[in-house]
Amino acid sequence: MTRRDFLTTVAAAPLLAEGRTAMGFTPDSFTISRPPRTALEFLEYAHSLNAGGAQTTLASLEPDHLKKVRARAEQLGMYLEITTSLPKEDTGPFEATVRAAKEAGADSIRTVCLGGRRYETFSSLEQWKAFVADSHARIARVAPIVNKYRIPLGIENHKDWTAEEMVPLLKRYSSEYLGVCIDFGNNMALLDDRIELVESLAPFVINTHIKDMGVEEYPDGFLLAEVPLGQGILDLKRIISTVQKYRPSVKFSLDMLTRNPLLIPCLTEKYWVTFTERNGKFLARSLAVVRKNKPPKPLPRIDGLDRAALLKMEMDNVTQSVAYARDGLGLRVA
Repeated sequence: MTRRDFLTTVAAAPLLAEGRTAMGFTPDSFTISRPPRTALEFLEYAHSLNAGGAQTTLASLEPDHLKKVRARAEQLGMYLEITTSLPKEDTGPFEATVRAAKEAGADSIRTVCLGGRRYETFSSLEQWKAFVADSHARIARVAPIVNKYRIPLGIENHKDWTAEEMVPLLKRYSSEYLGVCIDFGNNMALLDDRIELVESLAPFVINTHIKDMGVEEYPDGFLLAEVPLGQGILDLKRIISTVQKYRPSVKFSLDMLTRNPLLIPCLTEKYWVTFTERNGKFLARSLAVVRKNKPPKPLPRIDGLDRAALLKMEMDNVTQSVAYARDGLGLRVA
């Protein structure tokens, strides 16, 4: 489906009742087309596709620019969430971004502790322990800042912390302004149960990445792939209900990545290097889920596709997700 077809389809849909929870986009939903990722430009792009908001970055911290971002988001009736990095020793740039996000009218901020994937990044338990210590130090530095500016910060479960590890971490820095950006699918890569993960993190929810997941076996474990909403194995209605129970005002940012399935090599020795407190129960349970939910056809791959085909696949993924969010989940997407 082309972008024009997509806009025609959405425009033909009945208008939604006021008060429905909004669904917007993250820039990672457009890794092929790569529109501008900064707030003012990405808000416009998301609005052109009838999104309810955007989780993105700021291009400038200058007051005039922030006023433009705020005014445009308010004019469009869209929510804004800002993504930034946790600071090392110098918290000045982080505090400046927090202050700017507040001035730009952002509902919340989203960050991560680890940019990569735990089972690929670390080759030893010592490396993992060093990361844990560094993450705690960074979080300790930012907690007083978000409290000062009274803007919530969500730390994403970014294929780094298991649910068992993340809950104590959040409790340690207990604050109404410090919580989690719940990614609905990430922790399947760490062998967490997809419902237990959400139920354990929901009391701390600040913001979210809504997605659906497909799985498929391969010799070293299983493949994990984002698929259009409603076409995977996640119980999205239950997940949304659980999250809204704890934060009724939470927004849902679509994180539909068009890419090859990720390899989850849970049957290899290296995968387990940092999981010293996990046992075979997690492996057996996850593999049982994979085998029970065989896809009707192989998970989609982007290898060998030309750019036109890639762009079509990406827009189809977004289009189908938006339609399901609107019609199947009752979210506001226009």
